[in-house]
Amino acid sequence: MRFPNVLLLALFALVASASPLFAAEGAGLGGGIGMGLSIVGIGIGIGLVGHSALSGIARQPEQAGAIQGAMFILAGLVEGAGIIALVLCLALVFL
Repeated sequence: MRFPNVLLLALFALVASASPLFAAEGAGLGGGIGMGLSIVGIGIGIGLVGHSALSGIARQPEQAGAIQGAMFILAGLVEGAGIIALVLCLALVFL
């Protein structure tokens, strides 16, 4: 089975079991799963931004400065969204 199919199946299983995971007594488990998923999302997002920037620089080396500046802005946006997700998961655990 291909990796995207396995990932989609695992995500479906997680969503199907979400009600007991995110219940009041299981908030710590739900927050931990949410933090793990947000870390994976951050890694995938920054990896895609970096890959696109490097392939763009390889195609047009004279535009390296402009591409690098846009890459840092986009990586910051991805990181910021991920940190917000982590804070919300921590709030779920502690509140």
